[in-house]
Amino acid sequence: MRHPVSRLRTSALAVGLALAAAALVPAGPAGAADQYEWAALGDSYTAGGFVGAPQPALGDASRDGCDRTSDAYPGVVERELAEFPPGKLVHLTNVSCGNATIDNIADTKQTPISPVQPPAGGWTAVDPQIQRAGLNDQTDIVTIGVGGNSLPFGGMLLKCLELGATIGESCREHYTNPPAGEESIQEKLARVQDEYVTMLAKVHEAAPNAKVITVGYPAVLPEDGSACNRLSLTELGSIKHADIDWLRDSVLKPLNGTIRQVTSFFGDRYVDVYSSSVGHDACQPAGTKWVEGVCGDAEDYWPSKLAGTVLNCGLIQKRVTLVHPNGAGHANTAAHVERAVRIALLDR
Repeated sequence: MRHPVSRLRTSALAVGLALAAAALVPAGPAGAADQYEWAALGDSYTAGGFVGAPQPALGDASRDGCDRTSDAYPGVVERELAEFPPGKLVHLTNVSCGNATIDNIADTKQTPISPVQPPAGGWTAVDPQIQRAGLNDQTDIVTIGVGGNSLPFGGMLLKCLELGATIGESCREHYTNPPAGEESIQEKLARVQDEYVTMLAKVHEAAPNAKVITVGYPAVLPEDGSACNRLSLTELGSIKHADIDWLRDSVLKPLNGTIRQVTSFFGDRYVDVYSSSVGHDACQPAGTKWVEGVCGDAEDYWPSKLAGTVLNCGLIQKRVTLVHPNGAGHANTAAHVERAVRIALLDR
């Protein structure tokens, strides 16, 4: 397998040529005179899922199944940037969507999977987020939080839960030397890197005057897997301690590293939320954790059972949260994203 930097350079060369050609076309000034335009793109770690009130509200005909919520970090940042500078508004267009992959940002329609009041025929597929957000030469800021579902990290966690309940089975072994037809973790990370390069190139092409900010993932796993109680679904459940350590060091951290590396290559700004969230992982007690466990606390509209599985968090008076940030986690991310947005706007 080629060195990751070589892969990055090769992929970026192709998209760089396309961007160079696009740059020959004169671009108009960014932003309307009376407001800045900010587009938030991303997956459930951006959308929020179960944090705050649904947006659009329950019962609203415009609901799309993407599970955006009021207390997810884009909404928190928007409220903090009510005017910037005084007299000039920051207008947010948030098209993030739970379960979105990198491809769903620029290339591929997504069929949402929200478990909250789905229509009888299921959710209608939504356009790629670049298109939904209406990115153009008037866009000032684009924030992007995506990548985990392209592995997919959530699917890997569920597999690790399954293997953790089996004596002798190792999640690490399964993904390091996978069965025929399944990618190894090395192949998954290499593919994610290529997809991220292509996606960022298309964001720049769609919004040539925008400052682009990428957002990494928080420390959802402890720095020592043995800190987790394997009998507790409010933590990481049956996942073996050694596999937790492997998921942290060989999956989550490299994923963030890939996002950071590609972001830097394009000259964009990367927001690190991992460092500040260490010690606030899913295996910490309530009040300290910024990430809910397999089961956790969520708003009443969120389900307690995971369809198609035996997981029933209602048995312990919890809801299915599947290792996602809670309100405190989104508040932490918001603080870092807000700083990055302010710096980007000041630099315009």
